[in-house]
Amino acid sequence: MSANYALQMMDIEKSFNGIPVLKKAHFSIGRGEVHALCGGNGAGKSTLMKILTGVYTKDAGIIQIDNQTIDINNDQNARKHGIAMIFQEFSLIPTLTVAQNIFLAREPRKANGLIDDKECVRATVEILKKLNVDIDPNATVDSLGVGYWQMIEIAKALSKDAKILIMDEPTASLSESETESLFKLVNQLKAEGISIVYISHRMAEIFEICDRLTVLKDGKTILTDACRNLTMEQVIESMMGEEAGKSFKWVERNYIRSEVPVLKVTHLAYEARVKDVSFQIYPGEIVGLAGLMGSGRTEIMKCIFGIERPTSGEIVMNGKAIKTTADAVSHGIALVPEDRRKQGLVLDHTVRENMMLPSLKFLTRRLFVKDKQGTVITQTYIEKLNIKTDNVSKIVKLLSGGNQQKIVLAKWLARNPKVLLLDEPTIGVDIAAKSEIVDIIRAMAGEGMAILVISSELEELLAVSDRILVLYNGVITKELDRREVGSEEVLHHAIQGF
Repeated sequence: MSANYALQMMDIEKSFNGIPVLKKAHFSIGRGEVHALCGGNGAGKSTLMKILTGVYTKDAGIIQIDNQTIDINNDQNARKHGIAMIFQEFSLIPTLTVAQNIFLAREPRKANGLIDDKECVRATVEILKKLNVDIDPNATVDSLGVGYWQMIEIAKALSKDAKILIMDEPTASLSESETESLFKLVNQLKAEGISIVYISHRMAEIFEICDRLTVLKDGKTILTDACRNLTMEQVIESMMGEEAGKSFKWVERNYIRSEVPVLKVTHLAYEARVKDVSFQIYPGEIVGLAGLMGSGRTEIMKCIFGIERPTSGEIVMNGKAIKTTADAVSHGIALVPEDRRKQGLVLDHTVRENMMLPSLKFLTRRLFVKDKQGTVITQTYIEKLNIKTDNVSKIVKLLSGGNQQKIVLAKWLARNPKVLLLDEPTIGVDIAAKSEIVDIIRAMAGEGMAILVISSELEELLAVSDRILVLYNGVITKELDRREVGSEEVLHHAIQGF
């Protein structure tokens, strides 16, 4: 037992209905350490953290805080020991103020029992000042950007005297500048001795912000080491095996480029965000759009798909002008949006209902939907894309992020599109699903589909692209043949405008 550990979890076991989920798993974190917890879906990460936060009770094993053995039976018990978790889905109430959210259900009271609003604001100012975060405590949360929401969640946790902070996908909804602000705050908390368990599917940021990482697989701890001693490929391979690791290594694709592009974008402009952009994509080609948040990447895709109307310019698909979403769909363009939960799926509907949506016109006769045909199509793509679901009638919100994303892909692939637009196709999914989605993208291109892909994860963009267009402030500043890009650093410099 090391005196430097703020937390040790040793030989933790947990079963559900006789099925073991954690098998003598172990995890430790030092004071003032940022420690990544990695693993695919079903690896046991969530179960281990739910045991730590009192949602579940362990079947066996030892938990120590500051070398003292403790039992955590509920969330109040976890808070008493200084453990707090910030979930990917924010727990804030948008219509309340910052101060009201931070002290919700724990409001300071006056002698007469009424809520002391002035003390609530004063204490909030003190916490935010300590964090070097400039937020008006009287501002309603819905008036603030998402980056501030994350800061408020952290302030809320620290107001409960948290010493061990668990962050679940903390950058999933943040822009690049907001992520930088979060990382500064993480380093500040680290310097103050607060221990941070960092859960993320984004390998690059794990290596940037974390000191150590632990990998869980099939309920067992299979790797713990300092990040500086590991490569990204080693971590991916430890989670998914050598074959999955290969998905993120670029292999030059041998395809014959047609003389005629399938999609031409000429002098495209959209408000102040896209300025005179021209490019073309050929059948079977994967083109990456690289750029900082706000560079115009998503706006270009929305214009191509007819969601936004360009200020000027022309979009032509096989000689036909695209001006509306109906034009785009009818001519074979499909879009997988950045936010699958809000823009790509009807979460309370079934797998089959979601997958049939873009094809309803062809699956409807008079007023009746051809359910049997829809089921056949759904089942075909469940097998083709290895979607893990009990049946076609499973409610989509009950599936993992990776399987949800595959359904968004599948519903458009069922239309046999000629051009596929992918906006952050692997955001918020685990490494296994990322690997599968990368392989699906390559396979679709191999069948002759033209693919335009946006990804903020440069290693992913480099893994799939044949050609990369670099956007800066709404303008294409560079066009790079993938063979010319020797490293992620080269692309990073190009994106920064160097």
